[in-house]
Amino acid sequence: MNIQDIRVCVLRIEGTNCEEEAYNAFKLLGADPEKVHLKQLTGDCPPSMRRDLDDYQILMFPGGFSAGDYVRAGAIFAARIKSRLAPDVENFVSSGRPVLGICNGFQILVELGLLPSFDEILSEEPQAALYTNDSGRFECRPTYLKHENHGKCVFTSQLPRGEVVLFPSAHAEGNLRFPTDREMEIVRRLEENDQIVFRYVDADGNYAGYPWCPSGTVANIGGICNPEGNVLGLMPHPERVMFRYQHPDWTRDQDPNAPGDGRVIFSSALEYVSRRY
Repeated sequence: MNIQDIRVCVLRIEGTNCEEEAYNAFKLLGADPEKVHLKQLTGDCPPSMRRDLDDYQILMFPGGFSAGDYVRAGAIFAARIKSRLAPDVENFVSSGRPVLGICNGFQILVELGLLPSFDEILSEEPQAALYTNDSGRFECRPTYLKHENHGKCVFTSQLPRGEVVLFPSAHAEGNLRFPTDREMEIVRRLEENDQIVFRYVDADGNYAGYPWCPSGTVANIGGICNPEGNVLGLMPHPERVMFRYQHPDWTRDQDPNAPGDGRVIFSSALEYVSRRY
């Protein structure tokens, strides 16, 4: 499949506010993204606006504050999807098509049960939660991430293992946690399954606490994938560093229009789809 033929569903509801950046990231690389409201997939709209999830090759959950983050961040969006579109989403994931959730999108994937998804594609109940940051406040800062994946994740296939990238963080609830009595056991399982994709590090690539790790998340985890590698959730925003001039140190570079660190996430997914279909 040619990249220009790859259709991307950027799914939104009220409160989503990063759909434009997500749309632009895929558009910049030549794909065919579309901003789709959830009601267009459930049929609660005029017939001319109806959309079918199966017509897309990539599904993207952008950041924001869907449904005001009431109950829990991402919980209402996830519940609405699960009540109406669970079979469609399961089919999408089981077919190997990529699903990306950034920030609020990561929270939605966890609430849906698509991550960490140890034993089934879409678990009946969430297996994890993204709690309030240890600082107790919204954290908006450049963050360094080390790529930890050995090659399973389709969104980082073009990124060498051990590479450190800079993606900005902007969240109040990015503290990934698992049931207390099994937390480290689950972290080990993630490691054994090659599901840990990114960990927060300092500028020298060393694991570090606050402010390098803005949330206090367990084991410095910034992003995880499902066991098959085609679903990725991460808290920092790669779509906000598609060019070097979007980096805080951009004046040190000779070409501010050179690719930014975030571009590899989207180009890896597009390359995967173009080879597979």
